Amino acid sequence: MPSLVSHSIEEFEQLIDSLRQHSNIPAVSAAIANDNRVVWARGFGVADLDTNRPATPDTTYHLASLTKLFSSAILLQLVHEGKITLEDPAEKYGIRIPSPGIIRLWHLMSHTSLHMPGSAYSYDGSRFTHLGIVIERVTGGNFATEFVKRIQRPFRLFRIAPNPDTPAFDATGLDRTEYRANLARSYRYIKGKHIPTDPPAIFDAAAGMTGSAVDIARFSIALDQGAVVPSYLRDRSYIPIKLLWGKTSPYGLGWFTTIYKGERVIWHYGEWIAMSSLIVKVPDRKLTFVVLGNTDALSTPYGLGAGQIETSAWARAFLDSFVFGNAQLPPTSEVHRNVRPR
Repeated sequence: MPSLVSHSIEEFEQLIDSLRQHSNIPAVSAAIANDNRVVWARGFGVADLDTNRPATPDTTYHLASLTKLFSSAILLQLVHEGKITLEDPAEKYGIRIPSPGIIRLWHLMSHTSLHMPGSAYSYDGSRFTHLGIVIERVTGGNFATEFVKRIQRPFRLFRIAPNPDTPAFDATGLDRTEYRANLARSYRYIKGKHIPTDPPAIFDAAAGMTGSAVDIARFSIALDQGAVVPSYLRDRSYIPIKLLWGKTSPYGLGWFTTIYKGERVIWHYGEWIAMSSLIVKVPDRKLTFVVLGNTDALSTPYGLGAGQIETSAWARAFLDSFVFGNAQLPPTSEVHRNVRPR
């Protein structure tokens, strides 16, 4: 394992590529946003081993559970519009889950619906999926159509879209063939070999979105600006849930939240068959790091569902270099040459 501290952006690039190689990930793309600008982005390795297509900052990847960031944002928009409340019982929207108590929307958003609602944190994507029903019932559309209307088109995030192997992609109006051509091919690493693996062809409120590191960083900037979700609700989503018996969950409303070396870090990860992703935000500094890979190795080794960001070598590489170290980011007036302008 390489040292996780770098002292310059050049050393950081070398560190990320060393982590990629150490983790046997063919392709990784990463981006950093600082003070409302994407100031750095790079692709590392090969997005398709058969064609030797290189990874770029604009390469798209399957995001797995980073999908929750977008469904949570839409739900909070609906709260702001007065169309739902976080205290609404899930049953109000036809969601019927056996429970000893009343499951409310915030329980599903915070992974606290298992057992007595609000009593314990248990990361559960299958329960989070039910929140798509709320979006459908309230808007008359669905998660895909609302994502396009509320997030993709207003913020011009055309490298974030539902899995192109699902009908939900049709809502974007994008060229499916062109979009697929930019996707990193997914692999499992087994006994020293990379095995091409098609991800599940699903799309719901919990998983199935695809995207590029640069556009996810731009989404993060829009969050920081209060443009996606009003600031008061965005800030509420970052607050860890206080559980019934006095303990504090590591999760808020669609986001993990951690105090790392005294600094508040808001983050999320994605992990599924042959895919992984990570976003790390330091809101008080308007600083975001996004890293995407085409195996599960960005996430699986670290057990991130337990809510401990410090277990991730990728997160520590960023935080210990740019937040707690002396590495300097490029000036906010400069955008890395590999970022394609819009």
